[in-house]
Amino acid sequence: MTYSLRPSDDGLYIINVAEGDTTRAIAAEGTRALYEMGMELGIRCFLIDLSNSRNVEPLLENARFTREDAPPVMPPDLCFAVLADPADHSHDFHVAFAQTQGINISLFHDRDEAIEHLKKAAGRLNRGRDLRPPLP
Repeated sequence: MTYSLRPSDDGLYIINVAEGDTTRAIAAEGTRALYEMGMELGIRCFLIDLSNSRNVEPLLENARFTREDAPPVMPPDLCFAVLADPADHSHDFHVAFAQTQGINISLFHDRDEAIEHLKKAAGRLNRGRDLRPPLP
């Protein structure tokens, strides 16, 4: 799997586009990079585009990713929208489990709905540059 990160054209959210199979290790690397870019730019909303990326990890590894690999102090004022292909349900468990861990994350199968969700959240959450240091 490969991924690319960039701020949206309007600067309200950061986009992570993944291509290929998703594994726990690559997801951890991408999540950390996404989080650090957001903290550097003062952006708290994130679109994780997995519409061309299937999660190939077993359920236990998905749970371990959320509990062990995601940034250890996930501030409650972040918003994640995961975009998946409508026929792909390989990301469902990860999103549902992350929600039980208090992460503000939603799964979408329509890009416009995901973006609208992030734009609404950005109005509440993006308050300028966050000076917290990057994660170790």
